[in-house]
Formats: sequence, structure tokens, C-alpha cells
Amino acid sequence: MNRVLVAVDGAKGSRACVEACVRLFAGRQPPTLILLHVLRYGGPSAADGLSIDAELAELRQALEGTPQMEALNAKAEAALATQRALFEQHGFHDLHSVIKSGRAAEGILNGAVEHKAELIVIGNTRSLIDKLMLGDVAQQVANGAAVPVLLAR
Repeated sequence: MNRVLVAVDGAKGSRACVEACVRLFAGRQPPTLILLHVLRYGGPSAADGLSIDAELAELRQALEGTPQMEALNAKAEAALATQRALFEQHGFHDLHSVIKSGRAAEGILNGAVEHKAELIVIGNTRSLIDKLMLGDVAQQVANGAAVPVLLAR
């Protein structure tokens, strides 16, 4: 396995991804890691899955160049930098950071294809209530991926 996409959201699931990769690749040549963060426009919502691409594109365009967009990008960069530092502490050095926008599951799946990932690692630490009310990105990724998916807890 040479290329692994790691979904980074800045939550405790991201730390679980590091721990899972450390265990999985212990004693082996570390793979290239693509650290991917998908920007969220607004908070979690049951309507996330209902947003259509045109609406997301319109929102993305409206936010372009605004302080809100700069804040979203800064938050994404910080989450990626934290994750990168954790991986580097464990001997992973071939790291590439990617920021996408839109629906999380779709961004992760598209990122895996674009970067030719052979494995997707994603944190799965949300409560059952959150999963029932808001949907589960990890489940959507696992169901839609063309490559193996490791759900890190």
C-alpha cells in the first residue's frame, strides 16, 4: 500500500486516524499520506445530504474573499497542521495536505480518486444520536468507496 488518504476534521476522530495508521504501518515503510479536509459551510444539519451542487457552488462563490471564508480556510489549515505534526512524530514524512469544499463524504471519495489512494482512513467517533439525526459521513464513505476504508475509533 503506497498511497493512503486520511480524512481530517480536527475532532478526536483525527487522532484516532493517526493511531490507526501507526498500528497498521508499524515496522513497514510508511506510505504517502494525503491529509484531506473538507470545508463545511455552516454547522451540521439534517439538510446536509439534501444540498445540491448548484446551491453549494453558489454559497462557495458568495463566501469567496470574505472574512468567513478566510476563517474557514484558517481552521482547515490549523487542523491539517496539527494532524501533520502528529504523523511526523510517528515517522510519517511523505505528507500532502489537501483542502476541498462541499459535502464531506463526496469530497473524501473524490479526493481518494483524484489522489489515487489505495486506502481511506476516516474517524468514526460520533454518537449514535448524531449519526441518526445528521447522517454518518464515515458510513457514506464506506458505502461509496472503490478502495478499502478503515474506520478509526
